Amino acid sequence: MTLLQLEGVSVRFGERAVVDSVDLAVAEHETVCVLGPSGSGKSTLLRVVAGLQQVSGGRVLLDGADQAAVPVHRRGVGLMFQDHQLFPHRDVGANVSFGLRMRGGGRASYAARVAELLELVGLPGAQGRAVASLSGGEQQRVALARALAPSPRLLMLDEPLGQLDRGLRERLVVELRGLFSRLGTTVLAVTHDQGEAFALADRVVVMRDGRIAQAGTPLEVWQRPASEFVARFLGFENVVPATVTGGAAATAWGKVPVPDGSTEGEQRLLIRPAGVVLRETGLRCEVVSRTFRGTHVALLLRPEDGPVLEAECGLAGAPAVGDRVAVAFTPAEVVVLPPGKG
Repeated sequence: MTLLQLEGVSVRFGERAVVDSVDLAVAEHETVCVLGPSGSGKSTLLRVVAGLQQVSGGRVLLDGADQAAVPVHRRGVGLMFQDHQLFPHRDVGANVSFGLRMRGGGRASYAARVAELLELVGLPGAQGRAVASLSGGEQQRVALARALAPSPRLLMLDEPLGQLDRGLRERLVVELRGLFSRLGTTVLAVTHDQGEAFALADRVVVMRDGRIAQAGTPLEVWQRPASEFVARFLGFENVVPATVTGGAAATAWGKVPVPDGSTEGEQRLLIRPAGVVLRETGLRCEVVSRTFRGTHVALLLRPEDGPVLEAECGLAGAPAVGDRVAVAFTPAEVVVLPPGKG
């Protein structure tokens, strides 16, 4: 069942459309992450759902009810910001219980709820701790507990892990996914970090210039970017014009095999780095740089013809900078994109 429905939502500042006719549905118990570069409209979209930003057009519906005349505090949504926005003069318990006190109820009832939530987020017994004594990760957990305290029907996260170091971010995103699954929480999150979104979300939405460029499961978006923009936003740089005929594409790198059933004609071709494979024979290249990535080595190659290529290889026997190598292409790692930059 759909919990959140956006119908043709637009936000304009003067002549500029920050959000431009967006349609989006979020199902109950689903986690949707909105991705996009700065200025793509993702945070404005979140503010619209929360009621913090007025729309220029379209409708926001929760449980089928139009939210146009519903004030922020009556929408039943929780919002967690990147900078936590905890109350420094209140202890952890008072921060978490803030939403409960605003809603009303006895101290005994919300004391039990605070204890339950702090246990859930991994801070059992922390009610009396001062906010200033908490680490960044602990503050993030308190902010999450506070957002969850009133049992919102929709939880919204704005760059939820943006201020944390990578190791802590990767650990927390796994914990969050498990927590949301156990609670059955419906989540709408915005982030610029694709790794965070792909690890957390059931579905990702990529935005560009206020519009949705692509929506799908993390696997669908990763395997089949809908455009060159999406491919490059995901970090893929091996994109060139191509003429597809039969099972191959003519490119600046020569003939490249393409998956069966690929659209023929003038297209754009993406080759993932994993699909650029070192061989005894093939396209001759010079190794320009090599970067250790933990499980593999990332190579930047300069072919004799065509633009530079990103490639990956195993740790053992990785070529050195300046070495001459030959590469071939794996069709399973080739994606035929629609023509143009859109």
